[in-house]
Amino acid sequence: MSEIIPIENITGMIHHIRGQRVMLDRDLAELYGVETRMLKQAVRRNIDRFPGDFMFELSKQELDNWRSQFVISNLDKMGLRHPPMAFTEQGVAMLSTVLRSKTAIQINIQIMRAFTRIRQLILDSPDLRREIEELRQETDGKFRIVFQTMEQLLAEEARPKNKIGFTAKEKLPGYGK
Repeated sequence: MSEIIPIENITGMIHHIRGQRVMLDRDLAELYGVETRMLKQAVRRNIDRFPGDFMFELSKQELDNWRSQFVISNLDKMGLRHPPMAFTEQGVAMLSTVLRSKTAIQINIQIMRAFTRIRQLILDSPDLRREIEELRQETDGKFRIVFQTMEQLLAEEARPKNKIGFTAKEKLPGYGK
């Protein structure tokens, strides 16, 4: 069987949100050849099949962050009047039970291969894992220094300040008649 859509195209549609790899409803609808509203409608009719670890809707802040990453200005024309649904790998697999066309089944197979490929790339790359760990440790250390410096500055501000300058406690003879 030849590939319908190259895996590279699908991996470009996989986003990292809430610490999970997910695909958004609009991308899935495009792959399946259906309207986004139809996909959402099918999911809502079968909502029991989509617990929180399979599918979730983006919060307003997540949606704003996602929009800013893609610099989308005309949201109504882009179909983003409502927060997108984000599907984890298990949620995408569950979609094949809701969308029963042959195309949906073939697309689901390709998507599962893409998720597997990403997972394998991460596991097979000890250099990538090492670099990620080094970056995490490096940034943790830098942020620790920033927070320590901020705490010191706040502690200094809280201490009472000694007045600088001269204050006369008594009048000297001949001055200030």
